Amino acid sequence: MRHLLGSTVSAFALAAAIAFTGAAAADVSIVRDPTEVPAPITRSAPATVTIELQTVERVAELNDGSSFRYWTFNDQVPGPLTRARVGDTVEVTLTNAEDSWMPHNVDFHAVTGPHGGGMATMALPGETKSFSFKALKPGLYVYHCATPTVAQHIANGMYGMILIEPEGGLPAVDREFYVMQGEIYTVEPIGTQGELTEDYEALVNEMPSHYVFNGKVGGLVKDKPLEAKVGETVRLYFGVGGPNKTSSFHVIGEIFDRIYDLGGVHAETLDVQTVTVAPGGAVIADVTFEVPGTYVIVDHALSRVEKGLAAHIKVEGPANYEVFDDREGEQVTLAD
Repeated sequence: MRHLLGSTVSAFALAAAIAFTGAAAADVSIVRDPTEVPAPITRSAPATVTIELQTVERVAELNDGSSFRYWTFNDQVPGPLTRARVGDTVEVTLTNAEDSWMPHNVDFHAVTGPHGGGMATMALPGETKSFSFKALKPGLYVYHCATPTVAQHIANGMYGMILIEPEGGLPAVDREFYVMQGEIYTVEPIGTQGELTEDYEALVNEMPSHYVFNGKVGGLVKDKPLEAKVGETVRLYFGVGGPNKTSSFHVIGEIFDRIYDLGGVHAETLDVQTVTVAPGGAVIADVTFEVPGTYVIVDHALSRVEKGLAAHIKVEGPANYEVFDDREGEQVTLAD
């Protein structure tokens, strides 16, 4: 996958380079469908919102020909996206599956209270714990397992997000997607076949073997790519589970129309190329597609592409040569 961003990126070499092939090592997918976004809230008064999480440890496909024992919320990575409204009461119930090897809990960054609910939900295998909180501040917030070693639980897949809408909600868009970035640490290098082994030493030294969107190498390339149409405005709810690496969130070939930086909803920045998103942080990003084609989501720390980090947005519709002309021999000459 060398020279992906060279001067002759025909048919976008980066997209081709992430066309993963090979036999699957596991027949179950860990990938959370990016379209699994609850509908915008239309009610005008606070209500009670119920969140039910089950912590499940399961072996699933990490890359073509390899698998990994993930620790999950509700069987997939990331955990489910929940939508509430500022002023709502959120009731959280967490059940740790009976066949888990480990205790688990959940810490919501949206919570005002000790440990974000982590102490209240600490559950041994087979136990169920619960708590409730008031959604005081709007924004897009990460949640994650906070059982020591916390970084280990997060790296193995235990993270997700909750959107607390402001009163009146967010401006309407045509499509909404849910994407989270994570790191996986294995003894074996990327490309190794079979079930891979968790590497605790690499974790504490912050040296991931794989980078993933929605849990799997290529999970949002061949398994569940994002899809849109020319003229549509897409909203990306993007977060970083981590546990360690900051993302330089970027869509190759597009400019974000608007971002709600740091996951807040009170301030907007227009016309942004790349967004810094910290581990345990989030951003809401809107982008309108004027030209058809396959757009690639990356972390602009581009060496991470070599370890699996890319996602596709496939945009269908008529060509728009006034905006982008790629017809051979008929290229538009741009003024200096």
